[in-house]
Amino acid sequence: MTHRRPDVELRIPADSAYLAVLRTATAGLAARLDFTLDDIEDLRIAVDEACAMVLPQARADSDLTCSFQLAPTRLTVAVMAECENPRSPDRDGFAWTVLSALTSEVRADVDGNRLTVTLARGTADTD
Repeated sequence: MTHRRPDVELRIPADSAYLAVLRTATAGLAARLDFTLDDIEDLRIAVDEACAMVLPQARADSDLTCSFQLAPTRLTVAVMAECENPRSPDRDGFAWTVLSALTSEVRADVDGNRLTVTLARGTADTD
């Protein structure tokens, strides 16, 4: 997997009061890709769930970074925060089950002091 610069990246305070910004950005980008209204709503909920997994672990007064990768038939969203002792979300929990049901792909990664939850909706392009 090659890492490339995100098409869109937003950084907001790691506070649930700012999540409406991410939901709105997600809906706007999905609409730009001609996703259906149901797909757009599922993505909005999925981004909320991903943030709900990351925010409780985020360092106080830190930022939540959300990067979006756009492809013709796929939107990939990565939600990341710096944490003191990051733990991967419980993959047997209700939130993970909901996230998995709303997306085509979901994963969580802990890299040093960073927790990232990445989700995607749509089909991958085949080159």
